[in-house]
Amino acid sequence: MRYLLLSLLSCLALSACQPGTDAPVQTTTAEAVKTQAESAEKLQVKAVVVAMFEIGEDEGDRPGEFQFWKERYGLTEKYPFPHGFHDLYYNPEKGVLGMVTGMGIARASSAFTALGLDPRFDLTKAYWLIAGIAGIDPQDGSIGSAVWTDYLVDGDLAHQIDAREIPEDWSTGYFPLFANEPYPEQEGEVVARNGEVFQLNTMLVDWAFNLTKDIELMDTDAMLALRSKYTEMPAAQLPPKVLRGDHLSASTFWHGKLFNDWANDWTAFWTNGKGNFMTSGMEDTGSYQALTYLDNAGLADKKRVMVLRTASNFTMQPTGMTAAENLASESSGAGYAGMLPSLEAAYKVGSTVIDEIVLNWDKYQDTLPGQQ
Repeated sequence: MRYLLLSLLSCLALSACQPGTDAPVQTTTAEAVKTQAESAEKLQVKAVVVAMFEIGEDEGDRPGEFQFWKERYGLTEKYPFPHGFHDLYYNPEKGVLGMVTGMGIARASSAFTALGLDPRFDLTKAYWLIAGIAGIDPQDGSIGSAVWTDYLVDGDLAHQIDAREIPEDWSTGYFPLFANEPYPEQEGEVVARNGEVFQLNTMLVDWAFNLTKDIELMDTDAMLALRSKYTEMPAAQLPPKVLRGDHLSASTFWHGKLFNDWANDWTAFWTNGKGNFMTSGMEDTGSYQALTYLDNAGLADKKRVMVLRTASNFTMQPTGMTAAENLASESSGAGYAGMLPSLEAAYKVGSTVIDEIVLNWDKYQDTLPGQQ
């Protein structure tokens, strides 16, 4: 999963992105926000591009999820955002706003809520693109690939019994809330009542995937060397491509075949067999939950939300290695062969969709893609 790199760089990322602790600076920033809110009409935003982290500076150094958008997409106009993790940046010509939420479900959901309630912005017709890196199931795809998401499945809401204490016939000690065993039989379909799963707008996902499915993505010799280790998984050995699958969002770092099996079973359970686990990350169920509340309040439109996750690494080890060995290997330079290509894929694929929307705003302002 993508947490490998982030765990090593989190201190740097947090110090670089968080607002300062000096009181006069905070007061000045808060006053600037208040002045902007009182002195101008609401900014009509056409699209919001959402990244979860940046490594250092927003420009000119080793990139995180936000840097390519900041450098290449004309996000030049700064809006102080002391009630969120990172200042906002805007392209006034295209009407696109860029946000960095900070890592994890708590920060992401807080950032979305803060932006949705910010009086400076009108987001009622805005499209949302959540574009970040992820782990990928090597049974379904290879590093550097870009995956459009249909289902967001939460991997945190659960009961758990230590695996050393579970009955011998249980496959896992991690099972749904209010159940007494893994994957209990249901009368009818499983119903998620606590935010365990969300389904995105299928027509919008169809449209985004079809628009971008033939885009050629970055490939390197280092990526080829890494994926060639997965000799028993044909999908892992293929060059990167644009795919479509489902995303498991969980705050706990996990890695290995057994957890990968759990992720597939968990996704199948909560989607009633309709979903297929393909990518892993942290924030997206929290982000979408916040957007559903903003939608309820008439402040955003959840039907305009897209999630694009790009594969920086595999979620399990190849044949012949243990999970621990592979985890250690991925912590080395060679293990991050998919990092830069995944960032490039997020921008290349994501910007294609955003450009199509904002450059044809008369077409998409009131009518969603796929409905024409």
